[in-house]
Parts: sequence; C-alpha cells; structure tokens
Amino acid sequence: MKVTVNVECTPEEARAFMGLPDVQPMQAALMKDLEDRLRGNIQAMNPETMVKTWLPASMQNAEQLQKMFWSQVQQTMSGITGAASGAMTNFSERKAKE
Repeated sequence: MKVTVNVECTPEEARAFMGLPDVQPMQAALMKDLEDRLRGNIQAMNPETMVKTWLPASMQNAEQLQKMFWSQVQQTMSGITGAASGAMTNFSERKAKE
C-alpha cells in the first residue's frame, strides 16, 4: 500500500510545526557583520597589496619580470650571434684555402 500526503506550508510554518528555531535574525546579523568586514578590508587594501595577494610571488614585481624577459632575449641573441660568427669564420677559412 502506498500513501501520499501533500502538505502546503511556508518554511516558517514548517519550522514552527517541527519545533525548529527561527535562525533568520541570527543569519541576518551574521551577514551584516560579514558585509561590514569585507567592505572594511576592501577599503583598507591598496593596489600594491592586492597585486601581491593575487599574483604568485615570482610575478609580483614587474621589473623582475622585465629583467627575466630581457635576459632570455640576450641569451637567444648571443646564441644567434655566436652561431653567425662561427659560420663567417668557417666561410673565411674556406675561402682562404681556395
């Protein structure tokens, strides 16, 4: 045998019927406190602190990032220049032997 009972009531009525406490005032107070804290923290944060918080430690300093970039460029360019110099030396030696 299967019995189905449908009850139409509001959440407040269901809480009262089951004897559960009304936590809405406490929840409203906690949400207000949380909102006040978040607003205070956002206003106290300056852009530098926000960048330090959001970016990893290795990327915090834009100057450091720029130095890393230029050192890579210099290494690449020195490798190309060294290879070109070596090729020119080999070419010159071959021409001298001819």
